[in-house]
Amino acid sequence: MREAYPVERAVGIEHFVSDSDGTGGRLRASPEDFRVREVERFDAEPADADTGAYPHLVVRATLREWDTNDFAKRLSDALGISRERVSWAGTKDKYAVTTQLFTLRKIDESDLADVSIYDADIEVVGRAGRGLEFGDLAGNEFEIGVSDPERPENAGEIRDELRVWAGGSVGVPNFFGQQRFGSRRPVTHEVGLSVVRGEWEEAVRAYVANPYETEPEGSQQARREVADAFEARDWQAALDATPRRLGFERAMLNSLVESGGDGPEDFRTALEAVPSNLQRLFVNAAQSYAFNRILSERLARGLPFDRPVAGDVACFADAVDGVTLPDPDREQRVTERRVETVARHCERGRAFVTAPLVGTETELGEGEPGKIEREVLEELDLEPADFDLPGEFHSTGTRRAILVRTDLDIEQDPLTFDFALPKGSYATVLLREFLKTDPADE
Repeated sequence: MREAYPVERAVGIEHFVSDSDGTGGRLRASPEDFRVREVERFDAEPADADTGAYPHLVVRATLREWDTNDFAKRLSDALGISRERVSWAGTKDKYAVTTQLFTLRKIDESDLADVSIYDADIEVVGRAGRGLEFGDLAGNEFEIGVSDPERPENAGEIRDELRVWAGGSVGVPNFFGQQRFGSRRPVTHEVGLSVVRGEWEEAVRAYVANPYETEPEGSQQARREVADAFEARDWQAALDATPRRLGFERAMLNSLVESGGDGPEDFRTALEAVPSNLQRLFVNAAQSYAFNRILSERLARGLPFDRPVAGDVACFADAVDGVTLPDPDREQRVTERRVETVARHCERGRAFVTAPLVGTETELGEGEPGKIEREVLEELDLEPADFDLPGEFHSTGTRRAILVRTDLDIEQDPLTFDFALPKGSYATVLLREFLKTDPADE
């Protein structure tokens, strides 16, 4: 197996599963090269439905180079409403052209008449009795172009290898991609690991100091000064050294200035100075890193991904508009007696082998898979009970499919990939097998 690049290994991705040379090339030379459209499973009534029974206006927005959170804030400002009245099912890549649903609570279609937002097309779909939630997203359809490929003819050979490896359809390990950890500065999981270990000061230090070679030199220099200020316990100097563009870092450091930064509670309070979704992301990234490590170790030991071995935990799946969606709430432990039965379900796309996103309610596997899970957690000094944490840092955990499969169409001129993935799976994880380029060079 080919070894992954250093920035990939830093987030737990150790290998490629295909051996052929990659096509080379670049993603996102322009937003139009990366198109994403939600696979929707949210029913809407007609737009003239009773607003009392259906208080949420459902709209479909096509956005060019918009961060989902930023667009929601811009839309709420344009409507003169609270951002909390705007809901959606999943965040999308910023450097892309994306199409997704939003719900707007207590808004009429006429309220949109004078709303004009740059690089955003908004279409009224109907009305709904509730707002969108994360579970309303089944998956995403992708149309992704590659700029300046060096060996575009290799794409077909790689596709064949991935079909053989995954037992039929094109498949790759269901790794969490670089975006989960920070594309330029993959430290989010390091913060989360410190949080879960109860090392609150180290968690803050990992986020505000800890320069990374792929970020701008000005940011690196600022973080070096912050690291020195940490050693001197001079929180005002750390705050003064941090540029205003690093807003979350400044929020943490300002909290330390106010509290004095004398003990663990002060550092925990500093972490809680950032938005709640970022607090959750710290712990989620730690879980994701452990998950990637478990998959990498399974791959290194030659265990299959497309079918179970004794000791695995499998989950069943549903098909939604052509996307196979694993359901971790419908799981089954695979005993020696059940291996062949569950393998047939996996072959037909009705079930998937899983690995844990560790939390307080996690039950680890048995046999060789369980051994891998326990060894990785021991190396990381983690156990399920560690996730019994205050506030947004608490997590009960879940399980996640270790394999993601898709039907993949390839066009050669220009090199373009068309495919769909279930929610939570990363297009970049699939495409890394084809391009085999260093993410640090993007």
